[in-house]
Amino acid sequence: MGKKRIVKKGGDDGSRGNAGSTRASKRKLDAGRLYVEATYNNTKVSLADEKGNVVAWSSSGSLGFSGAKKGTPFAAAKVGELLADKATAMGMKEVSVIIAGVGAGRESSVRAFATKGIHISGIKDTTPVPHNGPRPPKPRRV
Repeated sequence: MGKKRIVKKGGDDGSRGNAGSTRASKRKLDAGRLYVEATYNNTKVSLADEKGNVVAWSSSGSLGFSGAKKGTPFAAAKVGELLADKATAMGMKEVSVIIAGVGAGRESSVRAFATKGIHISGIKDTTPVPHNGPRPPKPRRV
């Protein structure tokens, strides 16, 4: 079954999660880039400034999803919501999205990010596509 995680809302216990969010809110950005890497097994989303320096990131594995649940669209949506909250804390108003990978969470993470009120200026797909593929195997000699 797995362990149940207890997430505390608010509270001043000085935990690492609180320190990360206050550290992220110190930096003020109005525009940036959202990188989404959606594989079959996981969805990683990172938020960067316009130069490409990563400011905040999260993945479905770091949120507590494990096994086959990491690659689901629901887990990707949760990752998108979390990063959208971090982005609004930084004052971000506009992002351009760069998507790589063919996993199930590519669209749902961007949709969840957009529902938090941040304008998406453009979406670019940088998924590597083989144009001829690998060399076929030699014929079998019997």
